[in-house]
Amino acid sequence: MLRMTKVLLVAITILLLVSACAAAEPELGTEGNPLVWVLVPSQDTEAVLTGAEDIAQAIEDATGLVVSPLVTTDFTGAVEAMCSGEAHMGALNTFNYVLAHARECADVAVASVRFGSTFYSGQVITAVDSGISSISDLAGKTFCRPDPTSTSGWVIPSIAMQAAGLDPEADLAEIVDAGGHDGVVLAVYNGDCDAGSTFVDARSNIEEDFPDVLDVVTVIEESAPIPNDNISYAPAVSTENREAITGVLLDLASTEEGLEILNSVYSWSGMEVVGDDFYDGFRQQLEAAGLDIEDLTN
Repeated sequence: MLRMTKVLLVAITILLLVSACAAAEPELGTEGNPLVWVLVPSQDTEAVLTGAEDIAQAIEDATGLVVSPLVTTDFTGAVEAMCSGEAHMGALNTFNYVLAHARECADVAVASVRFGSTFYSGQVITAVDSGISSISDLAGKTFCRPDPTSTSGWVIPSIAMQAAGLDPEADLAEIVDAGGHDGVVLAVYNGDCDAGSTFVDARSNIEEDFPDVLDVVTVIEESAPIPNDNISYAPAVSTENREAITGVLLDLASTEEGLEILNSVYSWSGMEVVGDDFYDGFRQQLEAAGLDIEDLTN
């Protein structure tokens, strides 16, 4: 009887300790433990963060869930944050979503819409007087990319280079990480890089400050359609919270005021519910090129 009492006391003690630990960690989505939303620096960081904060406020107003936006220093940082449990939502581009999903760190909820489509294209750009008119002309040239894991800014163009018989690492004189699509356009405009790659048409992002950019910087190639970026959730986010947040995003896309907020982040003009198979076409492109997505991160 005494032994049973001791066992019971130990069991009660363990339950109390577990309860105490649970109580010490505020529920996810509260002020003390906000849902961290990571975004990538593909455009002006300050503008992206301001727009994301407006979306976070709309989510809190509608659901009570506290969301804390964070712009990572590079594209890879967003995946690392979600896979380490430091982030719970991600605005991920195609490459980084496919990578995070393969690591079981992200599940897509909605894809962004731009110009009425959930797909976009990449482009290779150069100065009009550079003498570069095709992908094969890039040999021996300095090439700017937004980030090593930018889908339109590096993954797809590097596949195009290989198809043209170029080894990007060996045949380009230098590969420069410009930190974003705007940075690539500016580097080509200023002559710091002979060529570069961005989404179509990133040149317009700097047109206000450089009105002649369309005359100075020309496009020599466009890619096949690429799935748009998305909003994804980490495994820690409950189905209930996923549905609540996704509902707010779709509601924002249905009003003029909401669309203004979405547009301020990454020029989003809408949101569309998609499943993971939305990215199968991109996976097939990688497979056809004989590329493993994990190898591309090394």
